[in-house]
Amino acid sequence: MELLFPHKTMRRVQQELVADITATIQGRKRLIAHAPTGMGKTAAVLSPAAAFAVKQGLQVFFLTSRHTQHKIAIETLQELNMLYKGKLHVVDMIGKKFMCARPEAATLYSSEFPTYCKKLRDDDGCEQYLNTRKGGKATKSAEQAVEQLITIGPMHSETSVSYAKQQRLCPYEVAVLQAKLCNVTVADYNYMFNPAIRDSFLKKTSKELEQCIVIVDEAHNLPERVRHLLSSSISSSMIRRGMREAEEWLKLKGGDEPELLRQLMALEKALEAVAAGLPKNGQKLVGREEFLDELRKEADVDVLVSDLEFVGDDVLEQKKVSYLHMLSKFLTAWRGQDEGFARIAAVKQGLKGTVLQLSYKCLDPSLVISEVVERAHSIICMSGTLKPAEMYRDVLGFKQDAVIKEYPNPFPAHNKLSLIVPDVTTKFTARSAEQYKKIAQHCADITNAVPGNSIIFFPSYDIRDKVQELFYPQSRKTVFLESKKMGKKDKFEMLERFKEYKENGAVLMAVSSANFAEGIDLPGLLKCVVVVGLPLQVPDMETKELIQYYDKKFGKGWDYGYVLPAMTKCMQNAGRCIRSETDRGIIFLLDERYLWKQYARCFPQDWNIKMSRDYVKEIRGFFGNA
Repeated sequence: MELLFPHKTMRRVQQELVADITATIQGRKRLIAHAPTGMGKTAAVLSPAAAFAVKQGLQVFFLTSRHTQHKIAIETLQELNMLYKGKLHVVDMIGKKFMCARPEAATLYSSEFPTYCKKLRDDDGCEQYLNTRKGGKATKSAEQAVEQLITIGPMHSETSVSYAKQQRLCPYEVAVLQAKLCNVTVADYNYMFNPAIRDSFLKKTSKELEQCIVIVDEAHNLPERVRHLLSSSISSSMIRRGMREAEEWLKLKGGDEPELLRQLMALEKALEAVAAGLPKNGQKLVGREEFLDELRKEADVDVLVSDLEFVGDDVLEQKKVSYLHMLSKFLTAWRGQDEGFARIAAVKQGLKGTVLQLSYKCLDPSLVISEVVERAHSIICMSGTLKPAEMYRDVLGFKQDAVIKEYPNPFPAHNKLSLIVPDVTTKFTARSAEQYKKIAQHCADITNAVPGNSIIFFPSYDIRDKVQELFYPQSRKTVFLESKKMGKKDKFEMLERFKEYKENGAVLMAVSSANFAEGIDLPGLLKCVVVVGLPLQVPDMETKELIQYYDKKFGKGWDYGYVLPAMTKCMQNAGRCIRSETDRGIIFLLDERYLWKQYARCFPQDWNIKMSRDYVKEIRGFFGNA
């Protein structure tokens, strides 16, 4: 089959990936690909996928949670569409909430938007929806908009949403109508791995999962995303807000029936009962029936769920958020299966006092992912940090016959230096003022010697702040501090200011799993990344249950539930440094544990890591040869 490629030349490593993708699709196989940044994997995977879509009538789903990767995918597809003379029809889908034309949508919780949207549609209260669909069918205006968008060709969602808003149409519904005519859909993970969203979307667009080529970009993020999707929790503060909401509703309706408030008090008592005896910041496992039995002492669970849903839906007609609706959804989730989940009660110290929490936590993302893996025509999971790939094969629910492939790093080896500084650690039992002082000294010596910008990643804000106090007086460069409450705009503005220090250099002190951990590209602007300590998950009850679950299922609980996820974060942090063939930079790993076998084995061979105590000499030698 003829293959069209969007660039004039194809690197050898791209040729290899293209051949593997072609074989995967032809053979209806499953591929897990560790494909390093910079090898051009987006073009290499979309080219053969597009060929099968156009010539054999298959559907391509390119799934990514990153805004920048949406853009790269669309730009690649624009080039391919020119080669296919307009036969490659593409739609770019983001979350429904973020495509909404109504200004108030931005203030809603993502979990509450679907109910809000449905109520508005059912009550004929959305002008944009009525302009787009009538009686379940597309209006003439909507059909004309879709025809125009298809004619223009692949475009980023921002452009298509803006166009639909100008026509006073619903951008999401226009995109769904467009998707029905498209053979490539670029979308967020939810469009394939949220069963309700997937089934609805495929039905509306007349597509069959068995005819879909599913491409999962940055697949190392998929397990945690799906766990979060399948998890639910309530808190004592949420129940109290629900009580106030119920009181307001009763007052508005002119009723004095105390039954709903009595049931909410029963819910609060049940939460207090299962959390009884826990100290501050304490946790314990709770049985499914243990909590329900406490609740049944003073409430009928079925009636409570029904009442909460009814009143919550009514509240959502007037307000943007309903705590009663949230409580209803939690109780429905709580009555779900035990296998692959943990039920945890916790006592937390909040800003306004002690908060009780009850959580239904998903441990096994394959409960959802495996259906897609088994039913899709073919599936490709790719990332620059899918190591070890066997872990992702197991955790994501692939069978043993899945193809696993690791591709070489395309960048010149001499452009990167990877060093371990072994005389410090953030190991909990070793944390002390002396350790923080030594870490601060190393960080200052390193970043002062680097001719340009550096980012330092810490395991937590607490450790970052303790080190920062000692680091700041020693640093000869401008220091930027990441904030817990940063929004997208704040993050963008900080990066822009950080870039301005390209010549003199600045230091950004960030946290391993927060805003700057991945998804940022600073080609030519970042000379050094320092990873302080190991970004291990807090060994709380959920982590312990995850370790136990994977130990039972695969005999690898410690690796799958604790060690390897931390190493993935470490490698993602380090990956911010070298983003192009011309980038030169140094990666520093500040913790003696990186020399331990269980951690050292996780690094790709091409990192060529070595230990160094005279790192300033190494820095000067490396950049002196630039």
